[in-house]
Amino acid sequence: MSFDLIVIGSGPGGYVAAIRASQLGMKVAVVERESLGGICLNWGCIPTKALLKSAQVFNYISHAEDYGIKVAGAEADFGGMISRSRSVAQGMSKGVTFLLKKNKITVINGNGKLMRGKKVEVTDAEGKKSTIEAKNIIIATGARARALPSLPMDGKKIIGYREAMSLSTQPKKMVVVGAGAIGVEFAYFYNAIGTEVTIVEYMHGLVPREDKDVSKELTKVYKKMGIKTIANSAVQSVDTSGEGCKVMITGNKDGKETVIECDVVLSATGISPNTENIGLETLGINTDRGLIQVDEFYRTTVPGVFAIGDVVKGPALAHVASAEGIICVEKIAGENPEPLDYGNIPGCTYCSPEVASVGHTEESAKEAGYKIKVGKFPFSASGKASAAGAKEGFVKLIFDEQYGELLGGHMIGMNVTEMIAEIVSIRKLETTGHEIIKTVHPHPTMSEAIMEAAAAAYGEVIHL
Repeated sequence: MSFDLIVIGSGPGGYVAAIRASQLGMKVAVVERESLGGICLNWGCIPTKALLKSAQVFNYISHAEDYGIKVAGAEADFGGMISRSRSVAQGMSKGVTFLLKKNKITVINGNGKLMRGKKVEVTDAEGKKSTIEAKNIIIATGARARALPSLPMDGKKIIGYREAMSLSTQPKKMVVVGAGAIGVEFAYFYNAIGTEVTIVEYMHGLVPREDKDVSKELTKVYKKMGIKTIANSAVQSVDTSGEGCKVMITGNKDGKETVIECDVVLSATGISPNTENIGLETLGINTDRGLIQVDEFYRTTVPGVFAIGDVVKGPALAHVASAEGIICVEKIAGENPEPLDYGNIPGCTYCSPEVASVGHTEESAKEAGYKIKVGKFPFSASGKASAAGAKEGFVKLIFDEQYGELLGGHMIGMNVTEMIAEIVSIRKLETTGHEIIKTVHPHPTMSEAIMEAAAAAYGEVIHL
């Protein structure tokens, strides 16, 4: 079979690229070894949000009296939550199936491997091999949970994110290794339904790549929830010989050793790109530490072969992969797309309170040599947040003192993942601090805090 474009992988990078290519008149095939939609729809972004929503609903019920409602006998149904999450994921995967069919895209199930002459060998579940060819090929094979030598995952006592959302029974005690997005999200979920959770982080605290004020705020809120955080520490080993796990932890600075016993250890220490055994060596495609080297339009070192998403350098985020896929395909089609601005990519963490950010942190802005103005507005001063019973967190904006450019925005609080797009748009449009202040925001809303934070930076804040 011959195509204009073959996409290997159907995650948010692959299936979006395939659909955009079809819209541009190409004959397209997608090769997928597992479920359409990739990790994001089936084992990542979507099902985890379903679990977090279940935890949030249970938390609301548990604190119903705070809202003047009396509820008795509410219990967390762990199996029911897992089942709902899987159902949501399956529904989304069916949606991708529909979209690919609607756009007349050929779906071929199996493992794809690059061959010479712009061909892809596909091996199906029974081991049967077939070969397809195309004018262009996009590698969008995604990534998997990173395995550390001190945390050899067995899928039972030491688990990754896939097992964390499909356990048969709820653990009484859990140690989460890694305090990035995956770690803090699962920590919130399991803590909310009654599991005793301890987070171990090698760096300075929770969500360590976020602005330090955000990290401190989330650590404070998690402590109040009963989640223990052990920062600046590393897991040396896990003894799984007994009924449970014994986790050996060593402090990075003082060398102090601690042993924590638990039922399950969740390894949330990042991801590794799926670039092995897909034929990169056969074609001589250059890689760097497992990542495929590409230019600003995702061309590899071999003409006609492209790569997007978690297999290339950049933030390993679904919306980044989708944007890369569209740019890549439009370039193939002979259009003139604008290269992606990696300095204006929003990051979202869906714990509770949520975390969202884009651009420079206060620390990185100073390191870059900017003279800055910083405005911060707490949700404790927000009428909407008070009415919602969600006063934790704040909006923090960082401006260039000379030109008023918004260098970065950082938020922690209820629904801030829905608010961050305003900051991304402001930065894209090069809007200044004074223009934000003069932009009327609706009242009462959480988004008013953006305007108020800008006003705080310029000494004009009203409600603080």
